[in-house]
Amino acid sequence: MIKGVNLGNWLVLEKWMSPSLFEGTTAEDETALCQQLDPALKLERFRTHRNGYISERDFAYLAGLGIEAVRIPVPYFVFGDVGPFVGCIEYVDAAFEWAAEYGLKVMLDLHTVPGSQNGFDNGGLCGVCRWHRDPEGVAFVLDLLERLTLRYRSHQAFWAIEIVNEPISPELWVALDIPSRYPAANPEDAVGSEGVPSDFLRQFYRDAYRRIRAADPAVTIVFHDGFRLAEWGSFFADEGFENYLLDTHLYLMVHTWTAGDTDVDGYLRYIDTDFRPALAAAAQHSPLIVGEWCMNTAAGAIVTADRATRRDYYRRLTEAQLDAWSVTQGWFYWSYKLQVRGAGLDGWDLGKAVSLGYFPAGWLTPTSDS
Repeated sequence: MIKGVNLGNWLVLEKWMSPSLFEGTTAEDETALCQQLDPALKLERFRTHRNGYISERDFAYLAGLGIEAVRIPVPYFVFGDVGPFVGCIEYVDAAFEWAAEYGLKVMLDLHTVPGSQNGFDNGGLCGVCRWHRDPEGVAFVLDLLERLTLRYRSHQAFWAIEIVNEPISPELWVALDIPSRYPAANPEDAVGSEGVPSDFLRQFYRDAYRRIRAADPAVTIVFHDGFRLAEWGSFFADEGFENYLLDTHLYLMVHTWTAGDTDVDGYLRYIDTDFRPALAAAAQHSPLIVGEWCMNTAAGAIVTADRATRRDYYRRLTEAQLDAWSVTQGWFYWSYKLQVRGAGLDGWDLGKAVSLGYFPAGWLTPTSDS
């Protein structure tokens, strides 16, 4: 089983994880940020963040914890050929070298696409989901996936590539009321936005698989479930796909959105009644990976509890989740680090959670740097 972590907010920004990067603007997403910042300031701010957020020292630390792989979210402008964004391919290159040095595997995760695939802040364009309606945007992504695969196919650390992160389903687009939850900076950009239809996603997955497999017969190809895990059934096997993983993202905070009990027993029941059966059913058809999860919950009372109580709370939830993940091929924690501190945020920060003893014994080992 792969034990991994996401290098979130390094090359794809999320405002809540590094609010200081957005100072002096009204931006809520990376697109608006790049549009609003003065070009010279933008370049300086992005370089400072990327140089300081993740370095070789972090890879050494993660290897010392027992982490075996990193999932690296990258933007569609990674090569620096799309304005007004700041490319970052040199940082991806460095990450591969650091990973090889410390024996870590790399999963590249295409986290954003032009026109967005979900309207989330982490998709870089709040309130907009039009990528699937733009043939040029779809073709751009296929070319980009091929280009990334060709660049790293001979690198010893290149293990997997995820085709697109979290393409939202039409049902979830409506249920979460994305236009209200993540208002578009420019309402005109959001006209015609909708969830990504399953028929489109299936065909895109076929096309992407063929392009990537032609470029690299050995790389593991990762497909996100698009928040419709049960829908895939035997699709991938029927298509004859080989060496692939189906990625699903499972967060305890979703339980709170459904008005469930928010004490520790309520969350444990949610793991048993929702996570476990969903994974068990899907695992009958495809090899799975939990590409994002964490111990954080939306329960308010625990953040003011004493340290021992918090440690017991998070350990119990983490142990239960890790046990539930046992039917999969592995997991990637979200995320490695935050640039903000505050009550209730420790569960999003792997390094902090490990140093506070929130992981059950034997899963990850604190080092002298923690």
